[in-house]
Amino acid sequence: MVNIPSLTLPAPAKVPPPPTSDHLHRRLISQINVGHLPKAISTLDLMSRRGSHPDLPTYSLLLKSCLRSRRFHLAKLVHAHLSRSHLRPDSLILNSLISVYSKSGDLETARSIFRTMGPKRNLVSWSAMVSCFANNDIPLEAVSMFVDMVEEGYNANEFCYASVIRACSNSELVGFGRVVFGMVVKTGYLESDVCVGSSLIDMFAKGSGDLGDAYKVFEKMPEADALTWSLMITRFAQMGDPRKAVDLFMEMLSDGLMPDQFTLSGVVSACTKLGELALGKQLHSSAVRSRLALDHCVGCCLVDMYAKCGGDGSMSDSRKVFDRMREHSVMSWTAVITGYVQSGGGDEEAVELFVKMISGGHVSPNHFTFASILKACANLSDRHKGGQVHSLAVKLGLASVNCVGNSLISMYARSGHVDDARKAFDVLYEKNLISYNTIVDAYAKHLDTEGAFGLLHEIENTGLGASAFTFASLLSGAASLCAVDKGEQIHSRIIKSGFESNQSICNALVSMYSRCGNIDAAFQVFNEMEDWNVISWTSMITGFAKHGYAARAVGLFDQMLEAGLKPNEITYIAVLSACSHSGLISEGWKHFKEMHQQHGIVPRMEHYACMVDLLARSGSLVEAIEFINSMPYEADALIWRTFLGACRVHCDVELGKHAAKMIMKQNPHDSAAYSLLSNLYASTGQWEEVADIRKQMKEKALVKEAGSSWIEVKNKMHKFHVGDTSHPKAQEIYDELDRLGSNIKKLGYVPDTDCVLHEVDEEQKEYYLFQHSEKLAVTFGLISTSKSKPIKVFKNLRVCGDCHTAIKYISKATGREIVVRDSNRFHQFKDGRCSCNDYW
Repeated sequence: MVNIPSLTLPAPAKVPPPPTSDHLHRRLISQINVGHLPKAISTLDLMSRRGSHPDLPTYSLLLKSCLRSRRFHLAKLVHAHLSRSHLRPDSLILNSLISVYSKSGDLETARSIFRTMGPKRNLVSWSAMVSCFANNDIPLEAVSMFVDMVEEGYNANEFCYASVIRACSNSELVGFGRVVFGMVVKTGYLESDVCVGSSLIDMFAKGSGDLGDAYKVFEKMPEADALTWSLMITRFAQMGDPRKAVDLFMEMLSDGLMPDQFTLSGVVSACTKLGELALGKQLHSSAVRSRLALDHCVGCCLVDMYAKCGGDGSMSDSRKVFDRMREHSVMSWTAVITGYVQSGGGDEEAVELFVKMISGGHVSPNHFTFASILKACANLSDRHKGGQVHSLAVKLGLASVNCVGNSLISMYARSGHVDDARKAFDVLYEKNLISYNTIVDAYAKHLDTEGAFGLLHEIENTGLGASAFTFASLLSGAASLCAVDKGEQIHSRIIKSGFESNQSICNALVSMYSRCGNIDAAFQVFNEMEDWNVISWTSMITGFAKHGYAARAVGLFDQMLEAGLKPNEITYIAVLSACSHSGLISEGWKHFKEMHQQHGIVPRMEHYACMVDLLARSGSLVEAIEFINSMPYEADALIWRTFLGACRVHCDVELGKHAAKMIMKQNPHDSAAYSLLSNLYASTGQWEEVADIRKQMKEKALVKEAGSSWIEVKNKMHKFHVGDTSHPKAQEIYDELDRLGSNIKKLGYVPDTDCVLHEVDEEQKEYYLFQHSEKLAVTFGLISTSKSKPIKVFKNLRVCGDCHTAIKYISKATGREIVVRDSNRFHQFKDGRCSCNDYW
């Protein structure tokens, strides 16, 4: 018989019974304790579907866990479950909910919960609301809530005090903060709670800029922790006392406290401001050993420190730190880009780094990045790159931010596009005084005094009030145009605005008056100054030099040295120019040698140019060229142009040809070299060579700068060119000029026809001489100004020899004082004599 296997199926597995409410509750507690909050929420969902819910202590425990882990979205889900449970939350849970909504930025819900608490409110509830408003930057609400709490009879605890003090850390509420400070002292929290002490330090530092009171609080704290030390160090570093920040850091180390990344960031920033590279390197070394150098903020501070303190503007060490950083943020990119821009000569590298930054796609530039890169474009005078950066700033919505807008204005102005600068100014949401000053400076530098003055009126109408920089820019513009009437108007406004004793404005006034031909007014401003810096002395010395008062310039320089001020490179250019303009050869050599021997100033190209001018102008052309050949570096076009000009005066064709050759070697398109050489040939009657030079200029499309002279009469500029007949009073001018010509010839004037650089007959040459722009401007001044006022004429080129002689005779014939400023200096004509003593 065959055994048939049994076909009985195995018994089905037993299905576990669904978890009971107690089991789910225990699971929920376990998940909360180990931090599995998403699973805890799932368990809560399951309990809800089963019709059960945890008790209030469990809800409270779950909310606190969400708060500690900052998972506010989960906390809000817990709140939703709690609302559906119909349990009545107690104060503990409601206070936690206020914190949840406060920290997640939902202030209205936090406020609503607080309002509905009624008698369940306690000190924690009030403290939570004060903290809510303080942390969300609504300080006035925080203070109001604190006052209401005190009126309700509650005594603040340390958390509440810390919050309300934080709310008072601004200039508007620091007064109330001082009242709270009194309450803190009475209740003893200053000595017992570090958080309250730290908040007070910040309030005094940030609210009133009072580092003294902040430090007194710090000293009264019995046990300041590393965080408090870091705060104090950082505030001293940020707010103008970096030396104290370094001293505090040393004290901190002496007390046995270890610095953290915040401490190091603060003290490295202090070293940057002090220029303490050696100490900065020691801190860097310490940071590497403690592995704090890996911290991003410390790295950024080190990049900034090496950029600003590196010798000779070197960015080498700064770049090494930047390249070794594990990751980059907008802060590190901005630090290194700014470093290259500020180092001088690193603008191209800054642009390349900016391109890398935006090409990476991970980090977007912020307003500080844009401000720096636009400055690089301005330094490069690269409007094309600047325009591309502008487009990106517009795309990112940052073009109308003040610091970006101000940099755009400056970039466009410096690249010669004032209209674009004005457009960038006009789109700014909120124009501050820096915005106005930048566009005023742009107009002034581009000789648009009307535009600049219009903006001055706008500044005053907005209530901002012009600053010292505003007035200095306007004075610079007036000086550039030689608009002394405008300058005098600005001077009056300065006095009304109370800036007459401001040092930078006084320096600008000295410069303006001297550049506009009123050296006496310049000296009066200088004498009335309360304090002088090197710029003050240099401006006045330059003024005397340009006006031909070499002895006064050198004497003032000696006074400056006696006063204990150290001259700079510009001071020595002024002194050497003074010697050059008056032929003080031995005096010039003396100062040229002393600048390095006594003051450690290495002569620059400009100083060598002054010496070449001094020697060549005096006729020592061979000595001048020997001096050029002995220079430690190759002479530039400025020096050779100076020498060529002297060759023209002394009619030395061979040396002049050599100088012109050297200029053209460096710059084949230097039109000034061709013009000077042409004039040299013309002065010696070599007309074929003149024709050849003019042919070369035509072939190379080189244009000689046209001579022009201008004079300001009744706040209006009148400009003249040679043979000009466009002026409304042209007929009167030429009639008066004919009369003057007859009168001065009777006094001995003989036209110097050698000054006519054209091959025409003598009569025609004399006709040409009387059409020169400076004669036309002087004549217009004679018929348009009162006899008591000096006539002030300005010319863009060197005054011609015949005009110089003629104006001497005109001053004698008319009894008028005439001041002419040419491209080199001032000539003051009076009673037939000139201040230059015919040495120019």
